[in-house]
Formats: sequence, structure tokens, C-alpha cells
Amino acid sequence: MKALQFDYKIPRYVFSKMAGRFIPSAYWHSRLSCLQFYEQSEPKLPNEDWVKIKVKYGGICGSDLNLIFLNDSPSTSPFVSFPFTIGHEIVGEIGEVGSGIADLNIGDRVVIDPILSCVTRGLDHHCSECLKGNFSLCLHKTEGSLSPGLLIGTCRDTGGGWSSCLVAHKSQVFKLPEEVNDLNGVMVEPFSCALHSVLRNPPRENDTVLVIGGGVIGLSVIAAIRALEIPCRIVALVKHHFQAELASSYGADDIILLRKQTYVQQLTKAIKGEVLKPLFGPEVIQGGADIVFECVGKKQSINDALRFSKNGGKVVLLGLAGIMDGIDWTTVWLNELDVKGSFAYSSEEYQGKRVRTFDIAIELMRDGKVDLSQLVTHRFPLEEYRNALGTASNKQSRSAIKVVFEP
Repeated sequence: MKALQFDYKIPRYVFSKMAGRFIPSAYWHSRLSCLQFYEQSEPKLPNEDWVKIKVKYGGICGSDLNLIFLNDSPSTSPFVSFPFTIGHEIVGEIGEVGSGIADLNIGDRVVIDPILSCVTRGLDHHCSECLKGNFSLCLHKTEGSLSPGLLIGTCRDTGGGWSSCLVAHKSQVFKLPEEVNDLNGVMVEPFSCALHSVLRNPPRENDTVLVIGGGVIGLSVIAAIRALEIPCRIVALVKHHFQAELASSYGADDIILLRKQTYVQQLTKAIKGEVLKPLFGPEVIQGGADIVFECVGKKQSINDALRFSKNGGKVVLLGLAGIMDGIDWTTVWLNELDVKGSFAYSSEEYQGKRVRTFDIAIELMRDGKVDLSQLVTHRFPLEEYRNALGTASNKQSRSAIKVVFEP
């Protein structure tokens, strides 16, 4: 089968870091880079409780690009196993079913929750977080019958979505109803990330919510708030005009374009704050949003999330914030901000019961409360991965939102 694998070796890493500073495409164009296109045998079912999935679409996530550009923090490296096939945004069709599974059949159209928690690892005694349904916080990400891996797409034993097929544990497989097409199917995973952040940090009625970032996750946060029918005001800070149009279509009340000379004044007005001038440095904002969802993970976006929050407000970090200098944390203690991280998905309190995040996402799509198919702007066969990655990493020039592979 065809697969795009990430194979960390020191010479590959050093070459990519050096060449990539001058030619960004060196991260995926060279035979010496960590990303390689291979023909290999299909992964085998680990045991009777697993299925094999034929991939229809495999999404390119911002975290995948972060990996390829070698921007990941080394603190995540114990939770991967090399070489691994990339890709955790997956819609496909079941091609093989383990003998221990009764409710899944060959030909079923499915999406995959890629988290590799205690149950997928075959552990008899589940950790305290998995027992509470917090699978993304599993304490055993390096243990059990599988190699280390946070999720499918970072584990050498499972394969990933950037390939023709992969294997998944039965607990990770969610059937798609007829009402949910494949383009929405590949968006279930990123939409679940957004749902998880909103359901764990729900805005109150009449709150002002600031969403920083007009990529897939930022737009999905807006869509999630509206699909959940939370009556709050949403202000979106986005970089490009095509992102602004989508933010509006998904329910943002005010959209501010990130323009250096104007956005501070415009955004402050939108959140009913006041601009104060310090002795030197960036403007200080008095007042602000009740909740900020930071969906970019850059120095500027994090600083903005902190300074545009009101006193006693909350900042939810969904962007891939890693090691970075120049973050001014003064407002965290001065304004007693609540700063929360949000990783992936698990299970949520929803309509009075505990429900898997993927089930909620699929239900909202099935009921017509959200349609994310228009976010899939580009599709490429795996063989054209260089063009696909060039498109995904140059969003403005190609008006790209979600780029996917069609193996």
C-alpha cells in the first residue's frame, strides 16, 4: 500500500532543519527529509477486537504541518513511535473485521477517534482518567500491547490516514449515518476538537466570546457554539478575507481582520473595551471578552488572547502553543485570568448524560445543525503529496482551509 511516513533520524532532522530555513519545501521534497513516501505492506489486525479501514479521505491537520516543519516540542517525543504513518483525520470504509466484533461489518462507512487510550492498548486495569471518560488524558500512552503513541497517526503499529488503510480498535470506530457525507465525515475529528473545548468551557448566556484564528479549528469553534445553540455574542479575529466570509457564514457576529495598523482599535471596540497607552510596547486593553478561544498557537495570538480578556475572564488554548519566547503573562495574575488547555476529545456532559465527543459531532451533523463540508477546499491523491503540503502551508495564496488526501 501507499503511505506517507515520518521517520526521525538525526541526519534527516539536521538536514531538514538546515535546508528548511532557506527552502521550506525541503521538509517534504528531499529524500533526506523526515517525511518519506513508501510502498509497504498493509498493517495487520493486532487482535480480534480490531478492524481494518480503507481510507476515503485523510485530512492534513495543523499539527501534522507542525510535525513536518519540525516545530513540535521534544516534550511530546516519548509519546510517539518511529517510523509512523501520519494522519488522524480519517473517514473510510471497513475492509476487515476481527472475529471478536459483532456490531461492525465490512463495507460500513466510518470515522475514527484516533486516541490510543487504555482500552485500545489492551490494559486490564484502566487509568483514573480513562475511567472518568477523559481518554485524551490517558496515563498509559506508552504502555500495553501497542508501541507508544498519543493517537493513530503517531504510532508505528496502527498506520495512519495518509495511507491506503490502517487498523483501529472497535472502541475507536463510529458509523456514519446516510445524512453525513464523506466530506463532513473527514471533518468530524477537527469538529470534535472544537466541541470538546466548548463543552468543557461553555460560554454563558450573553457572554462575549472572542475566537482568535480563522482556520479549521477557529471556524469549527464558531460552528460548535452555534450548533449547540448557546446564546452568546461571537467576535472573530481572522487573517484573510476568505476566512472572514466563512466565519460570518458559521455565525460570528463581528469579524475583525488582522491588520497591524487597525485591528487593535477595531477589536477593542467590538469587545467594548478601552485602549490604554503604556510607556512603551503594545497597547494595553482594559475590559474585554468573557472567554477567548485561542486557535492559532503563535506568540502574537497568545499575547492577544491574554490582553483582550476581561478581568476574571478565561482563555482556552486550542492552538499548538509550544516553546516560544516573548509571551507577556502579566495579565494572567493582574486580571486573575483562568488559562485552560484543550487537547483533542473524549466524552462530555451533554443533555444530562455522558456522551463520546464523536457521537455528539455526528449527531449535530446528522440533524443538519452544522455542515462543514465546504471547509474541504482541496483534495489530492497521495502521490501528489508535495503539492498538497505546499497548498496546506500556503493558505492565503490558494484560499485553502482543509486539504485532504484521497488515497
